[in-house]
Amino acid sequence: MKSNIHSLLEQTLNTLIQQGVVPAEVQARIQVDRTKDKSHGDFATNLAMMLTKAASKNPRELAKLIIDNLPAADYVSKVEIAGPGFINFFIDDNALANQLQHAVNDSKLGVNLPKTQTVVVDYSSPNLAKEMHVGHLRSTIIGDSIVRTLEFLGHNVIRQNHVGDWGTQFGMLLAYMEELQAKNGQQAELELSDLEAFYRQAKVRFDESDEFANYARQLVVKLQSGDEYCNKLWRQFNDISLSHCHQVYDKLGVSLSRSDVHGESAYNDDLTNVVADLDTQGLLTESNGAKVVFQNEFKNKEGEPLPVIIQKADGGYLYATSDLAAMRYRANVLKADRALYFVDLRQGLHFQQVFSLAKKAKFVPEHLSLEHLGFGTMNGEDGRPFKTRSGGVVKLSDLLDEAIVRANALVRSKNPDMDEETVAKIAKVVGISSVKYADLSKNRTSDYIFSFDQMLSFEGNTAPYLLYAYTRVVGIFNRVENIDLSDATISLNHEKEKALGTKLGQFNETLVRVSAKGQPHVLCGYLFELAGAFSSFYEACPVLTAETEAQKHSRLLLAKLTAQTLKQGLALLGIETLEQM
Repeated sequence: MKSNIHSLLEQTLNTLIQQGVVPAEVQARIQVDRTKDKSHGDFATNLAMMLTKAASKNPRELAKLIIDNLPAADYVSKVEIAGPGFINFFIDDNALANQLQHAVNDSKLGVNLPKTQTVVVDYSSPNLAKEMHVGHLRSTIIGDSIVRTLEFLGHNVIRQNHVGDWGTQFGMLLAYMEELQAKNGQQAELELSDLEAFYRQAKVRFDESDEFANYARQLVVKLQSGDEYCNKLWRQFNDISLSHCHQVYDKLGVSLSRSDVHGESAYNDDLTNVVADLDTQGLLTESNGAKVVFQNEFKNKEGEPLPVIIQKADGGYLYATSDLAAMRYRANVLKADRALYFVDLRQGLHFQQVFSLAKKAKFVPEHLSLEHLGFGTMNGEDGRPFKTRSGGVVKLSDLLDEAIVRANALVRSKNPDMDEETVAKIAKVVGISSVKYADLSKNRTSDYIFSFDQMLSFEGNTAPYLLYAYTRVVGIFNRVENIDLSDATISLNHEKEKALGTKLGQFNETLVRVSAKGQPHVLCGYLFELAGAFSSFYEACPVLTAETEAQKHSRLLLAKLTAQTLKQGLALLGIETLEQM
């Protein structure tokens, strides 16, 4: 409905331009917002106030001209001027009911599909040298929820797991792996079952032995020059490390697969071309032996230009080099219209620099939208980055296991007579969902405090609350047998029916905002409000004991659409629903 009002205003603006009321060169940004107070209608726009200077008319006079020239629309029951020149739109209840009637029978719940784009989404991207830790949680689940939303809206989405599978550290790991295999072939793979310990032991060997360190450096050179023996060892190591990652993805319910992996090593052959192409275009400068690019728009506090280091003095490449190669691959091979990067906010300057350079060097076309959608830090209850009690890094798999154990105790306390198998199934969903939802419900750019107690609460904007709300809605249908709603129609008469219907009608605009800004917390907030609107409706409007069959069927349709919307919304967040808790 919001997009319909926007379209009406677009048509009206064109009419006013044709009439000479508004100059033809004006490019107004039409803004339509939902009102907070229903007495002011359903939607409002400040278009008249935006155009007052260009049209040389006072805002209220211009607002009247806009209203007089609005095309007829049966879904608008009233339009009025408010305050200094706002225009308020009141939506007809029957039009809203018809919208909901369409949604309840539509597999997309009435969501309007936008023009299809090819969207490349870079997310998760762990370093294969180590096991996934809590620092990988945000990129993995935020990126996954946006991927799911974009696909639901009909876009062609290409997942890219840009894993760290290249670099000098692999020489150290391969040397240690070879050393273990020489001692005991089977022992090497056994040791790799704990990647963190394997990495620490390899680092100890690297630091304590010059001979080992020199050999590790030789392996790096051999690896990068394509030596088959080193590449075999490297593939073996990566295969085991990726298996660790995908065990975590499976536990988290993340949609990444092995075919989505396109790591740093995939761009190795193109890195010399990146350097050569920048050099040919005169963008490259030598600084202390390194090859760098200076861009005038990036300077430090002293006003000195900041470099993008492309190749180190020793010939090695950096993240910027592989990121530039990845951008041209995504533009030229994958044909992306948008490329989204879910990477820590602290990498903001890096991405600003390489995005700018990629366009200057014409590695990507101007129309490709390069977007760094950064995120804040997950902190412990002391307000500092989340750590183990001993100050070490928390493995992501350990965190998820603890969430399931805590959820199991919670579910058992509420269902003392439930069988073990059912408790375990519910606990797994509740535990994993709680970790994911606690993160996704926070503004992406904010830091947040990780707390098991808060995320497992049945009160407030939490996963358990929403999962329970869903079971309450579907529970209504468990109390009616073989009811046929195929000829039922939705009517909105009670104030709470209208409030629930209005909230259900906002699903479309919610998804548009989530996909445009990469902000899953907007969807979380919407689902929480929808659950609240349903609760108020259910208290005020008897469903199964409604006064008439028509009223009962209408309310059942509202309940059905609420259940469908909650289930779909949670699925877009990567959260499984339950039929009982």
